[in-house]
Amino acid sequence: MNEKLKIILILPLLFVSIAATTDAYGHSLFNSSEETLGDYRVQIATQPEFPQIGERSQVLIRVTDQDGNEVDRFMMGNRIFYNEEQIITWRPESYEGGHMEKDFFFEESGNHIFRVDLYDAAEDGGVLTFTFNISTQSPFGYIFI
Repeated sequence: MNEKLKIILILPLLFVSIAATTDAYGHSLFNSSEETLGDYRVQIATQPEFPQIGERSQVLIRVTDQDGNEVDRFMMGNRIFYNEEQIITWRPESYEGGHMEKDFFFEESGNHIFRVDLYDAAEDGGVLTFTFNISTQSPFGYIFI
């Protein structure tokens, strides 16, 4: 009888512990970053994680408030720099739903600077500029090639 009582007491604990550990989280991408300015947090990533030269990559940008809730609507432009020279500008556009995806072809190997401009986002109605580094090189270098 004592064994049955132990099983009855342990079984609910077992189910609770299994249910408490079933959350799954994806790993953060190597080529991802986030920055908070004012009331906004901007996250950027690339797909694939390591863009290949001359091949299509997607630049993924997510705009949230400080609590992590996606902003319903925002106006954003981007400036992309390579070797301290501006190589492309994405004109300001209005986006719905808190995120933006745009195709981009990296033409040079190395570090690219993305300056993400959120319009009408500052307290004075001005522009907030978020700066990110995106690399076309694997963090593992040539070890696995």
